[in-house]
Amino acid sequence: MFTTLDDLAGPGPLPDQDARTRVLECAYRLFYRHGLRATGIDRIIAESGVAKASFYRHFPTKLALVDAYLDLRHARWMGWLESRLSATPDARAWLAALPDALDDWFRAPGFRGCAFINGHAEAGTDAPAMTVIHKRELAVRIERACHEAGCVRPDEVAADLLLAIEGAIVRAQMEGADAARAPLLRAFARVLAEMA
Repeated sequence: MFTTLDDLAGPGPLPDQDARTRVLECAYRLFYRHGLRATGIDRIIAESGVAKASFYRHFPTKLALVDAYLDLRHARWMGWLESRLSATPDARAWLAALPDALDDWFRAPGFRGCAFINGHAEAGTDAPAMTVIHKRELAVRIERACHEAGCVRPDEVAADLLLAIEGAIVRAQMEGADAARAPLLRAFARVLAEMA
């Protein structure tokens, strides 16, 4: 389980890892830092230290590598979020703590927004399915917390909160964490006050 933002960033390729893992860890960092299109296969091969034949044995196409990267990013990000909020005593506290958790992420060194928003923006209608699946699973997790907290319409509340989160992510990426924090806290405070 990934419990810190350093864990979320991934270890990068390590010499004792198998070839597939080295490639994936290298791609994980490069895709997030530089984008899917700007990061070429040759660079990933060179920086991971694997032979080209070995790379293509594990990832026959760049799309296969992108899919594996997004799957790993999803697992790490959701794992980090759950771990970050695991000490909250109940669903209402989980929801109330969510903006602070996101603010920590926004302030992390190397923050470059949401890998799934970025990937969808780069690929448009050809975006990998995980760019949408990640957001749906996050919505389901927030909706579950809303239901457990006693919301009358947990699906609507979750949709409102997710929209506030998405806006905050983009604003933090474009203008910095300070620009996103107060509006996100206000949005959550309004929703939580209505639940009281």
